[in-house]
Amino acid sequence: MQRREPTSPVAPLAPYPNEPPPGHRSRAPEFYGFVAWTSTSVLFIIYVLWALLPDEYIVWLGIEWYPSREWSLLLPAYSMVLVLLTYFVYLSLAMAYTPSFSDVTALVDSQGHLPARDTSSPYLKHINSGTVPELYDIPIGIVNRILYGPRTNRDTQTEPHLNMAKYM
Repeated sequence: MQRREPTSPVAPLAPYPNEPPPGHRSRAPEFYGFVAWTSTSVLFIIYVLWALLPDEYIVWLGIEWYPSREWSLLLPAYSMVLVLLTYFVYLSLAMAYTPSFSDVTALVDSQGHLPARDTSSPYLKHINSGTVPELYDIPIGIVNRILYGPRTNRDTQTEPHLNMAKYM
């Protein structure tokens, strides 16, 4: 068996996990899938028969008690309401916990991975061949300078202390 090297910047494709030997593969997923498919099909057939058969046929089958027929419509309706309510609750929670645009946490958070201030620009490390740059969050100030140009005063004079080449 040939030993494969781990990933590197030169060969970035990881080897896909090897297939287990043919005799050692578990058949449990196939079994569980078959049981789930069969039981779902049987339960659906029982549901349809309960909803559509007249009372005489159900009593003839030996079933003496069964839920009222109105539940054949209420169960799907309640399940659809539950699904829609779940979407609504998740959307509401997402909107409730999203900071407003004026909040500074919309731009910067405690999980950000920013470069150290005392090093040269880490965004230029990829120039060296054979290296992969470290992943950083780009500070919002650099993004704004690149998208909108240097800051201007009210009299439309550019500030001379902003060096754009340092950030590109």
